[in-house]
Amino acid sequence: MKKLFTLFSALTLSAAAFAQIPNAGFETWTNTSGYDVPAGWDQLNAVTTSTATYTCAKGTPGDVGSSYLKLESKTVTGMGVMPGVAVSGVMDMTTYQPKSGFPYTARPMYLTGSWQYMAFGSDQGHIAVLLSKWNITLSKRDTISFTHYSLPFMIMSWAPFSIPLAYQSGATPDSAVIVLSASGTTPENMSYLYIDNLSFTGTVPAGVINIGNASASMVIFPNPAINEVTVKYMAKAPGKMNVSIADISGKVIISKDINAVMGDNALSINTSTLSKGLYIVHISDGLETQVGKVVIE
Repeated sequence: MKKLFTLFSALTLSAAAFAQIPNAGFETWTNTSGYDVPAGWDQLNAVTTSTATYTCAKGTPGDVGSSYLKLESKTVTGMGVMPGVAVSGVMDMTTYQPKSGFPYTARPMYLTGSWQYMAFGSDQGHIAVLLSKWNITLSKRDTISFTHYSLPFMIMSWAPFSIPLAYQSGATPDSAVIVLSASGTTPENMSYLYIDNLSFTGTVPAGVINIGNASASMVIFPNPAINEVTVKYMAKAPGKMNVSIADISGKVIISKDINAVMGDNALSINTSTLSKGLYIVHISDGLETQVGKVVIE
């Protein structure tokens, strides 16, 4: 059984413009040799069809619309556990790696949508997003943004999500790849990920970088916390900033606007009303966002 990786290499992507994610609501499906496949998304059904076992299926009804993407890792006779994985483009059926994506020329701040998921054993699903641009001079693809988001805990009913995208370059991409996976590097039978209503939202201005899932300039303590948490961060310039705490579905629970000073800042937040669990902390000045995690006990 091959391991499922999330490294992107040797991608061959078009440079034409595209406004949004293809078949983002998973409303368009095609029946191929007795099984359904979502338009614009590659998956492993062609590999497992000989055993009449499919890791990608059409679920109904959708959280929005009539259908959704249903990914389930399954034990397949003679193949071991095959991952429930889908790629927005074309996937290499030997390596399970993306070979191509879709043309895209914007700089979104978030990947949003609706999801349900469950991991079995130590399995942990993930969502990965790559925005890249062809470098004519060096004849290779440059990474503009790469985000790998591991699915925390479990969500067993439809919930909205918002995943912040991490930028390594201020350039504008020409292509995008999205990987949706119910499993990690060692898939477990029955792990699943259901997805609907995908969208890129927000705009990161050209030239802005260091928008990511973690930042050395932000410290959250104590962590785990109980009744209060302090967020310490560094501001490059004085001005208004927003500090928010969201649950793992992306719903903002606490939001505070503050006047930051240049250099070190600290904000104490009362968390006594929060339920136990994992929360995401965002600090934004409108151009740059820092993201961290805090556990409430």
